[in-house]
Amino acid sequence: MLRPLTMLPMRTTDELIADAAMADVDGWGFGHLEGRATEERPSWGYLGLLADSVARASVAVDLDTGGGEVLAQCPRLAAQQHVTEGWPPNVAKARELLGPLGVEVHEVGPGAPIPLADDEADLVTARHPVRPDWTEIARVLTSGGEYLAQHVGPASAFELIEHFVGETTAQQRRGRHPDDEVAAAEAAGLTVIELRTARLRMEFYDVGAVAWILRKCVWWVPGFDVDRYRERLLAMDEIIRRDGAFVAHSTRHLIRARR
Repeated sequence: MLRPLTMLPMRTTDELIADAAMADVDGWGFGHLEGRATEERPSWGYLGLLADSVARASVAVDLDTGGGEVLAQCPRLAAQQHVTEGWPPNVAKARELLGPLGVEVHEVGPGAPIPLADDEADLVTARHPVRPDWTEIARVLTSGGEYLAQHVGPASAFELIEHFVGETTAQQRRGRHPDDEVAAAEAAGLTVIELRTARLRMEFYDVGAVAWILRKCVWWVPGFDVDRYRERLLAMDEIIRRDGAFVAHSTRHLIRARR
């Protein structure tokens, strides 16, 4: 978990927002938030589960790998390790980080098939996939092959999102519900053998951290930029300076399925 920064004086609102507008948001690392935001981690320890699974796999593919930062932490990868990613800046980062490890990096756009043959992979993994295509996952898995993933759950960070966009609908809050994903996985021919859920506390200690995360997680507030949402950023800054942090909550679920 990232730790709150307590030793340095807070910069001005304008400085924090300007810095967030210029900071790099490529890849899937969150070092920019070190000391400026915290988020609890699920008890199951996804990285350990991932490392154990890929080490035992013959052919594995990690979906929506970002810049490959998570997979690269595994001490040993599958004998044939593949990853997919759709955003070109992340693809470049993944090739730089994972290429030397012998990983084949595939640039795959939204909705495109997984670039593996039928029944080719004994393991498919994903940490926070954009939109799991259960039919494709089932197609590439061998009989007995497994899908292991940590998904973003419903209504994640909605306290933060609603500060900028207003009240959301029940349907919006239902998105990515684990029950719906289990049903979709089983409809595609998979058997869900494990499902675990968690609700986790998030804290943001300066408005620049908020602006940066909204630039990185572009689906939270579509069309976000610091000029368009400056009024709401100023209101957020007032809350943080008054209360010491802005508090939100994320949800996550671990899902393991077998073909």
